[in-house]
Amino acid sequence: MSRSSTLTGSAATAGEPARDLTTARVLDAAYEQLSLVGVQRTSMEDVARRAGVSRVTVYRHFANKDALVQLVLHREFERLVQQYLADLERAETAVDRIVGGYVTTLQAIRRNPLLRGLLSVELDALVSSMAGRTDQVLAMARLFIASQLRAEQAAGEIAPDVDVDVAADLMTRVAISYVLISSDVIDLDDDAATLAMARGFVMPMLGWR
Repeated sequence: MSRSSTLTGSAATAGEPARDLTTARVLDAAYEQLSLVGVQRTSMEDVARRAGVSRVTVYRHFANKDALVQLVLHREFERLVQQYLADLERAETAVDRIVGGYVTTLQAIRRNPLLRGLLSVELDALVSSMAGRTDQVLAMARLFIASQLRAEQAAGEIAPDVDVDVAADLMTRVAISYVLISSDVIDLDDDAATLAMARGFVMPMLGWR
């Protein structure tokens, strides 16, 4: 089990299936509520009502709203990682793994109503719920991308003189800018156009032709 899977289940007590089901139900309700109105306008009472449980029940599973939001976000990021890993398994080339995985993840975030809403409107709330600062959140994304690039470099797919940390930093910042700000040049709802954009700046940066 991955660390994020463990985090997703941490609010439930092992060996108590009913409690696990209630936790999942509350998380689903919180996801819906947060997607609709955001962090600031969501209350524990709203989540309890949407989940069809009492407010007391919600507090038995989650100490406060921050803890609930944090776990909802961990679950969404876990889903992103699992989708990325599934795409990685199907990829046949390094370009498919890096560029294809990059675009798939970018589009998954853009099309996720919770993550896109938080990044677009409530970045401070997102960062606060993850117990970190903006630069720490960016660093986590950059380190993840850098680790994938470094693995390809070790396998000889990326030239040894490429600074993968710089490449990862640029890829992270470009992705976040496209999540936050719509483009008049690239139709980000067109996967082929987005893939072409990514190929155009990622491949030369990594020494690919």
